[in-house]
Amino acid sequence: MRISLLAAAFVALPLLAACGSDSEEAPAVTQADLSKALQDSGLKDTALADCAAKIYVDQGISQDGLRVMIDKEANVTGSVEPEELGMSQEDSDKAKAATNRIVSECLQ
Repeated sequence: MRISLLAAAFVALPLLAACGSDSEEAPAVTQADLSKALQDSGLKDTALADCAAKIYVDQGISQDGLRVMIDKEANVTGSVEPEELGMSQEDSDKAKAATNRIVSECLQ
């Protein structure tokens, strides 16, 4: 069961495929936006999606990285390595750390 829950925490990672931009015109990605994107991508447990979104935001992923995570138009290649899908190395490291936190904090 823990493996299936861990897999659920990685639901956001296949969405990572394109870089965003921190232009002033782009609205800020919120925790609610990220939670909705997680749910729309198949994570049906609302509480888990909310918890995961909070951790991803709290981990300090940049707005560019968060935009990558919610990009519905992403050309997903099947990889779940964030840096291979368009995130900066720093955001990729933060996303991986956040995913580890999700496993320990949200899947209890």
